[in-house]
Amino acid sequence: MKRRTFVGSGLALAASWPLRGWSAILKDVGDVAAKSLDGADLNLPGKAVADFAASLRGDLLLQGNPAYDARRRVWNGMFDKKPALIACCTGTADVRRAVDFARENKLLTAVRSGGHSISGKSTCDGGLVIDLQQMQGVRVEPEMNRAFLEAGSPLGLLDHETAAFGFATTAGTVSHTGAAGLTLGGGFGRLGRRFGLTCDNTLAFDIVTADGHFVRASEEENADLLWGLRGGGGNFGVVTAIEYRIYRMDPVVLGGDLVWPVAKARDVLRYFRDNLSKWPNELYAEPLLVVGPEGPVLSTEVLWSGDRAKGEQVLKEFRAFNAPVADTIGPKPYVKIQQGLDEMTAFGGYYYVKNGFLNQLTDDGIDHAIDVFQRHPGEFFMFFDPVDGAYHQVAADATAFPNRGALIWLAMIAIWDSRKTADEKIEKVRAAWKELAPLTSGFYTNLGSDEPLAAYRENYGKNLERLISLKAKYDPDNLFRLNANVPAKA
Repeated sequence: MKRRTFVGSGLALAASWPLRGWSAILKDVGDVAAKSLDGADLNLPGKAVADFAASLRGDLLLQGNPAYDARRRVWNGMFDKKPALIACCTGTADVRRAVDFARENKLLTAVRSGGHSISGKSTCDGGLVIDLQQMQGVRVEPEMNRAFLEAGSPLGLLDHETAAFGFATTAGTVSHTGAAGLTLGGGFGRLGRRFGLTCDNTLAFDIVTADGHFVRASEEENADLLWGLRGGGGNFGVVTAIEYRIYRMDPVVLGGDLVWPVAKARDVLRYFRDNLSKWPNELYAEPLLVVGPEGPVLSTEVLWSGDRAKGEQVLKEFRAFNAPVADTIGPKPYVKIQQGLDEMTAFGGYYYVKNGFLNQLTDDGIDHAIDVFQRHPGEFFMFFDPVDGAYHQVAADATAFPNRGALIWLAMIAIWDSRKTADEKIEKVRAAWKELAPLTSGFYTNLGSDEPLAAYRENYGKNLERLISLKAKYDPDNLFRLNANVPAKA
């Protein structure tokens, strides 16, 4: 039997509750200092906190609990916040109780799945974190072409389970990313040109809305909410489960990297641009300007997810173009390729991103991007992710995801390992991005770092008005505001 413990000023444990299988009734709890939705200081009465803890099957962590420090940390080490309470939910019942407690106390509230929010929105200072990490599991129904995922699951679990049945769906590029957050913000991935965004392949969400009610959003019920959850982020509640459409796919694909010295980057990027529309959607190729062990290079990650014999023919010319200095393309398990960036993007590193969409990739634009990269050696890497193919087959107003029709998703990502250099690193990336930003239109909200709130709202484009109506319906008091936030009224 698992026993949970609470440690902190004035906390004491009572007897276990054997019928439930979890211990934990708190007595003599002192008031807990916290933050309200508007940032004001408030005190949560000790009895209310104790009653909240007793109503949960999972742990309620306060400062002083041995598990608190480990649980409060998020992926991006830039954010070292200290919530007043962390509700470690084990299921929908716990989520409903946590939402009720947050609403009743007008408590600043963050929702954490994988904790990968680049801008630190999955935690907060002085508020409540509704933590879904214990809610993990994926069930695959091959006959239905469906996968059902609990919202605390990482993308790697979705890949692992679907691959075992010879299926896949678009699921990001870093396997330890939380599936729920990625899906709610859109969801790019190595299979996106073939299958579309992750949210395009989402058939239903289970969600607890701000009033504490459990709702299912699908084409058959609450279709308006389904529309908003496909790209509208965490604005409407806490998603507890997701149903995905999955596709037959060989779990062994053609994948690897083609590498050229940076002196050849201009020609390779032009070749990439000129051939992109000709390549079948089964081909994913992402050029990356990066400083390698032997200096700056253009490294292009390649994945062919279709018939391998056809893929060898499609890739033959690209692999020979301009004599790459390295070619690691070969048959590989798709799940392993999905784990390829995990170490580079490890939990606890320091990350900063600027990104935007290119509607075209001109010769001058290519030259300018290479020039910016070379004038800031080693400060960031820059990638050119194709967002055509199946991404374009969904109308801009068919889901809340706003950025349809672009050719390339352009991003700069800085990664470092010391908080001491953070300000200097960030300023260098901002200065470099300022030179490229005029070439772009909009940005991918899942990788927004420090854009002002107005920019997030502007980024929704013509979909904002409909999102405002949904916000007024499902979260009129803006309980869920730590996200790419939509106002409840215009």
